[in-house]
Amino acid sequence: MKKMTVLLVVAFAFLVAGCNTARGFGQDLQKVGEKIEDKAKPKP
Repeated sequence: MKKMTVLLVVAFAFLVAGCNTARGFGQDLQKVGEKIEDKAKPKP
């Protein structure tokens, strides 16, 4: 029973860490997209 609890805690920790990583990747990708849009805008 104790091993099952430890396994669940470890699995939960990986899930939480994975969500934070995906969120950070999404934010980085959004910043890159914004920079591309700025470069693509015509200059007056």
